[in-house]
Amino acid sequence: MKNQYLLIAGLLLFFTGVQFRMVESFTLSEPSSQFVSAQMGARLQQQPSVWGNGPGRKVVEPPRWLGLALMSVGSVLTLKGIALNRHG
Repeated sequence: MKNQYLLIAGLLLFFTGVQFRMVESFTLSEPSSQFVSAQMGARLQQQPSVWGNGPGRKVVEPPRWLGLALMSVGSVLTLKGIALNRHG
């Protein structure tokens, strides 16, 4: 049972890392932007008004290393889950 949790967590982390490597930024919805602004302050940049979105929308740009880190941890957990499955 432990191996299945490791396998699922590893795959989720790996594919989340792939997603972070494929995108440059995320645009939050207005309610999400208000929540993040209330929690973190005004550290996020606002999206330009090219798309006609409201002025309250925020853009989050994750660092490039985050995707690689998530992919690395996810692959280790996945391989560990597979190894436990064979021995258990």
